[in-house]
Amino acid sequence: MTTLTPRILIGFDFGMKRIGVAIGQTITQTARPLDTIQAKDGIPHWDAITKLIKKWLPDALVVGIPLNMDGTPQAISQDARQFAQSLRERFHLPVYEEDERLTTKDAREQLFTQGGYKALQDGQVDRVAAQLILQNWFAEHLK
Repeated sequence: MTTLTPRILIGFDFGMKRIGVAIGQTITQTARPLDTIQAKDGIPHWDAITKLIKKWLPDALVVGIPLNMDGTPQAISQDARQFAQSLRERFHLPVYEEDERLTTKDAREQLFTQGGYKALQDGQVDRVAAQLILQNWFAEHLK
């Protein structure tokens, strides 16, 4: 790692109704679920995101980009990329895009294993998916 490597990152699992948020740090290369932010037609509640940025003071942000299994974009991929661009413009932080294939499926399986159907409520899946996106970013970029 170089001194330019971000230390604290916030990861986002973008969705048209909900955006999962996780926090992670590069020293231990670990992440944890943080919050779920409501969105309306892909427009996030920006005040909630601003509060998280001010509270955690991340060095960079990571946005999961939904892709098909063959790596081609999905219909929502462009919306997720636009969200990443909006984050860059609003917060003047580096924003990395990370392939998020299967993270929601993996998040559901992980939560169900831990607590059954009850664990799949209240935006938990979105937060855990954001955690997995961040952990994948660490594995890919901090080898």
